[in-house]
Amino acid sequence: MGTLFYADQAIEMDDRTLAHLKVAVVTKLRRGESFTLSWTHGENQEPGRTTIWMHEAIPLRFEFADVEPPTLHREWIEEILRSANTTGGIQLTAETLDTGPVVEVEEAGGSAV
Repeated sequence: MGTLFYADQAIEMDDRTLAHLKVAVVTKLRRGESFTLSWTHGENQEPGRTTIWMHEAIPLRFEFADVEPPTLHREWIEEILRSANTTGGIQLTAETLDTGPVVEVEEAGGSAV
């Protein structure tokens, strides 16, 4: 399990989801674009959902359990970015897109993943 540290919150999610979210979030914030990020609480949490406001001035850190980054699906990242441009913001969901073959995506910061 990876962790997204945002302001005073620690948000746990699987490394694969976090890696895809990282690329989308960094892309938006590098452009100076703020947005909301929403998700449904996991099995080990109280039932419900959470929404946070993502802004470049708020401290942000991505921490991964796995040493090696996963290969990313470009289509899932594009879907996350599309949802960020809506009034509802990013609605974090499981990787359910039929993405076909895996395509390497260059991660923000210049290294391919």
